[in-house]
Amino acid sequence: MNTKKNIPDAETRARNVARLREINKMWDEINLKLELAQALAEADLQNSPLYVSRRERLRKELEIQEQQKLVSQQD
Repeated sequence: MNTKKNIPDAETRARNVARLREINKMWDEINLKLELAQALAEADLQNSPLYVSRRERLRKELEIQEQQKLVSQQD
């Protein structure tokens, strides 16, 4: 079995490299758009009324636990 690999000429390699760089740039742009969408979604989540109420409830529960620890340490 003789399979001879054919190496493309310099012009073909240059075109392929240029195309690969262009595709790489496109992927970078897509990734940036996805990161922006994720950041916007995260910001919306942080400001949603449900998230804010849960965060407040947890903050109050932590304060109560800290108060209870202080009281128990004083006893």
